[in-house]
Amino acid sequence: VQLQASGGGLVQAGDSLRLSCAVSGRTYVVGWFRQAPGKEREFLARIIWSDFTTYYSNSVEGRFTISRDNTKNLVYLQMNSLKVEDTALYYCAARTHMSSSYAYWGQGTQVTVSS
Repeated sequence: VQLQASGGGLVQAGDSLRLSCAVSGRTYVVGWFRQAPGKEREFLARIIWSDFTTYYSNSVEGRFTISRDNTKNLVYLQMNSLKVEDTALYYCAARTHMSSSYAYWGQGTQVTVSS
């Protein structure tokens, strides 16, 4: 399984940004995470590959939306109403089975939100 995240950039508070994760190989779940400097990695959202079921952390539910393009093997993270505290390195990751951990990670894409 290989993943490649893209779409990060520098935006202003209140703006929107969509991240993409290109996925190759068979996966069960793809998730998005982020890590800000000096902080632990934080889970944001995940989508089950087979049935598109989604789940969000409380910190982003209602602002971020995870989705999947079945024709392109892409997983998106639509981020709206961005805040300065959303600044972080964003990663996508995959689990290959229901009980496995996130063993496969993309390289990360930087999102910087200015005030």
